[in-house]
Amino acid sequence: MSENYLTIKTSGSHELEIKKSRFISSVQRVSTKEEADAFIESVRQNNPKANHNCFAYMIGKHDEIQRESDDGEPSGTAGVPILEVLKRTKIHDVVTVVTRYFGGTKLGAGGLIRAYSNATSRVIEQVGLVAKVRQQDLSLTVSYSNYEKLSYHLEQQQINVLDTNYGSDVTVTIAVDLDAVEQVQADLMNLLSGQMTIAQGDEHYHEVDVPVYPDSED
Repeated sequence: MSENYLTIKTSGSHELEIKKSRFISSVQRVSTKEEADAFIESVRQNNPKANHNCFAYMIGKHDEIQRESDDGEPSGTAGVPILEVLKRTKIHDVVTVVTRYFGGTKLGAGGLIRAYSNATSRVIEQVGLVAKVRQQDLSLTVSYSNYEKLSYHLEQQQINVLDTNYGSDVTVTIAVDLDAVEQVQADLMNLLSGQMTIAQGDEHYHEVDVPVYPDSED
């Protein structure tokens, strides 16, 4: 991906009980269909007596890989609701499996849709979300006489410092959001009246925690 996007912070699971049926939702980051299928199979193997292991996943830069399964539940009552929660939450590269142990009471189509939606929402709330923000490393080389001024500026602007090397000059490596690189470079040059050199380094994703709000479909 070349753009910023949301995904889950970590893998995890969550259990709901609805009219004596157990709904165990499990979620994990994935980057390929094969990884998603392997996770689904591992959940199945860990729950050999479950009545259903329904799932959905979205993978790719533009969510070009999407799949869902009701796994024996009435058509449209499980896989699609799970997938819709992923879409509403706007998260990417994620697979969710909701395992159901039937408790003896039928929920009806509407009840099943709510149950699978809620199970998916609750596990996402539990594991949390992160924004994957594209950043670029910049190496800033300054004289010792300018280092204190540079360091103070970086601290005030809350710019992430990755490393500092002390040699004949001081080289500070920072990480800057990709869409702010040009402005940050201009600000730094202006700060020190051009008395520094800037070398652009690697691009990478930086994870930033974001709040998770309760799903509106409860």
